[in-house]
Amino acid sequence: MKSLKTFDPVPSCRQEHIRDVGRFLSAYAAYLLGCGATCVRLEKNVARMAEAWRMEATMAIMPRHIHLTVSDKLGLDTFTFIAPIRNGMVSYDINTRLSRLSWDIADRGTGVDEAYEEFHRICRTPPAHTLWVLLAASLANASFCRLFGGDFVAMGVVFVATVAGYCLKQMLLERKMDVRVVFILCAFVSSVLGATDGLFALGTTPSVALGTSVLYMVPGIPLLNAFSDMLDGHYVCSFSRMTNSVILTCCLSIGLYAGMWLMNVRMF
Repeated sequence: MKSLKTFDPVPSCRQEHIRDVGRFLSAYAAYLLGCGATCVRLEKNVARMAEAWRMEATMAIMPRHIHLTVSDKLGLDTFTFIAPIRNGMVSYDINTRLSRLSWDIADRGTGVDEAYEEFHRICRTPPAHTLWVLLAASLANASFCRLFGGDFVAMGVVFVATVAGYCLKQMLLERKMDVRVVFILCAFVSSVLGATDGLFALGTTPSVALGTSVLYMVPGIPLLNAFSDMLDGHYVCSFSRMTNSVILTCCLSIGLYAGMWLMNVRMF
């Protein structure tokens, strides 16, 4: 009687190649989504790489996991992989590099092993310097203050409030503190400092200074991604991202209210 291997329509080396492709695509998808990519970008990048390797890939994008099934064009062998979503900071730099990697695979015929090496190199990309991010965020928030009609004194107050709050945010996140608690504490510190404009009669637009002192914490990227996913039909991911954004906005509001209560500020 012949062994089962005699009737195997796909050689073992081919099966191993399909497994390697599936492992790479699932790890790639999980990391890309965790860096702040939208579901439509994720689908296009994965489909582009699978087509370049003459594979077919089907994904189910969930809030915490990626379910990915890979098969050859003939459908003779199929493998399914489940990869947890990477939880980390949003990085447009890594987003761009990973998207460029998908185009390199499609245009240059990059192999799986070489793609793995480049993928791990991208994952090790160091984040932007914390001082530079702190300065850029503070200047941007001060500019928002001016955009909403704040005077130059209010801009200075908002700049200081943002420096203090964002610096606290960086330190607490480095210590792995719950992000919701971080939002409450940072909004509290920034609102207390932002209220000093009106408390000491420093400028003529104290309400603008207080209102814009916490704008740097508004979860804009998750909100935009939620709307993008909703328009593209990924309702589960859209609802998850929208819910997280609403929770973080509520935490921001709690911190802002606590700061206003402590400083005895009345907005209405």
